[in-house]
Amino acid sequence: MAGVNKVIILGRLGSDPEVRTLPSGGKVVNFSIATSENYTNRNGEKVEQTEWHRIELWENLANIAEQYLKKGDMAYVEGKIRTEKWTDQNGQERYTQKIRGTSMQLVGGRANNAVEDNDSASSYGSSNTGYAPKPAPVPTPPPIEMAGNGGDDLPF
Repeated sequence: MAGVNKVIILGRLGSDPEVRTLPSGGKVVNFSIATSENYTNRNGEKVEQTEWHRIELWENLANIAEQYLKKGDMAYVEGKIRTEKWTDQNGQERYTQKIRGTSMQLVGGRANNAVEDNDSASSYGSSNTGYAPKPAPVPTPPPIEMAGNGGDDLPF
């Protein structure tokens, strides 16, 4: 049976990315992103609920995160949920869930470390494993006005 494992996260980094260089020379970056939602509870009190998501990026995405991301920056990450099993110091089996990013977009202006170099942005935007520049906004078409004459003005 086939399934879909896709996650989309848009939030702020809780810390600077932690970079590890592998023996092969590749890189892995780990960081946490916070997402928040606000609502009013039954008592009429405003509540903010924050979730923390562990993000893992490899190779090109790791290089970009290392270079451009820092604590507090806004980032958009698409990826897959991964569960890792490990044994703690007491011999107990533990499980950790994280999101392995497959694409990332830096959100915000220069203050949020967005990439401005057109050569870099275009080379990263060509695949889903690198930086994807923000798409241009799509103009909203004008509303279709329907005359009350039996539908003679239908656009089809």
